[in-house]
Amino acid sequence: IAKTTHHLFQPLLYQVATGVLSEGEIAPATRLILRKQKNVQVLLGEVEQIDLASQTVHSRLMEMETVTPYDSLIVAAGAQQSYFGNDQFAAFAPGMKSIDDALELRGRIIGAFEAAEVTTSQAERERRLTFVVVGAGPTGVELAGQIAELADRTLAGAFRTIEPNDCRVILLDAAPAVLPPMGEKLGLQAKRRLEDMGVEIQLNAMVTNVDYMGITVKEKDGSERRIECACKVWSAGVQASALGKAIAEQSDGTTVDRSGRVIVEPDLTVKGHPNVFVVGDLMSVPGVPGMAQGAIQGAKYATKQIKAQLAGKDDPQARKPFKYFDKGSMATVSRFNAVCQVGKLEFAGFFAWLAWLGLHLLYLVGHKNRFTTIVSWFITFLGKGRGQLAITERWIYARLAMEELNSKNSKNSRPSHHR
Repeated sequence: IAKTTHHLFQPLLYQVATGVLSEGEIAPATRLILRKQKNVQVLLGEVEQIDLASQTVHSRLMEMETVTPYDSLIVAAGAQQSYFGNDQFAAFAPGMKSIDDALELRGRIIGAFEAAEVTTSQAERERRLTFVVVGAGPTGVELAGQIAELADRTLAGAFRTIEPNDCRVILLDAAPAVLPPMGEKLGLQAKRRLEDMGVEIQLNAMVTNVDYMGITVKEKDGSERRIECACKVWSAGVQASALGKAIAEQSDGTTVDRSGRVIVEPDLTVKGHPNVFVVGDLMSVPGVPGMAQGAIQGAKYATKQIKAQLAGKDDPQARKPFKYFDKGSMATVSRFNAVCQVGKLEFAGFFAWLAWLGLHLLYLVGHKNRFTTIVSWFITFLGKGRGQLAITERWIYARLAMEELNSKNSKNSRPSHHR
């Protein structure tokens, strides 16, 4: 049961946002992936309630409600962008957690160049050509690098009143380093490479306000300054699905952490419910980062326990606890350049980039998607072209329009009280 029809490979969303890949290459239809699995039914709908007592999942698609009973349950509802209590920032600085987010960002990025070409105001042109990425983790680093390359390589010579590579790409973070989880050495190498590409790195800088015209930044010494910019991207934090809290509230002794993730038992279950597993970004396990590998390994562990249960070989009291195997982490900085950490081994540059390409190809679903992705990478990284630069007005404004419509519908549906 999921609220989307596709299986999303989230690590490559930034390449959809910057025109390298199409959304179909990283998000094949779940129903088609599983069509040969005859014992699997795929249901589209947003899960509104999980009732642990009655062992049912309640989901909704439009006005249709579905109640699905279960014997065992795996909850992998994931996480959304966190604005640290400032949800109003989302209107002007979208995150990048979904296909909708990536397409909206593509529209905002390309649209900024188009608006800069048309305007006759120098101040407005500079604002349109200023791109700010908030959050210097892997997503922020990868996106900042690709915006810089898009301007410098793909869009070069395509405009008449602007030079795309005159744009400012700013990567800022409240932390004192780039890529903090990967250590000082790799963080500095990524920082130097981005600066060589013209990206401005601003650290110890906390965003205190975001509006249509730009952002307000608070420095470490307490002073504030403005950055006038049209395109803002938020990649600074995550907040787990509300389903995590709803599950915890039904289980005595289960709590959530400050990001809303469920603090699970050693076997990834909810206390008192050995048949309910929580995995991925929704689980909180010491030492397990919120990355794809943690989700993959957690899901494999949970399915192994369920198979053992079906075979009559599972004793919940005797289950071996989940153990996370750290396979390392990677982040691409630009074409031909990435940083890689595998255990104590740290390396950067071309070979790290090749390792990054190979690993991400491996985890893409479907031979066709792998082939078309390789072709797209050849076109973009060996040449200068990008095959996915189409944008529409609806991509840019649809999210805000839908939020406004839902807000109006919610107000209209409230019961009125008459004297």
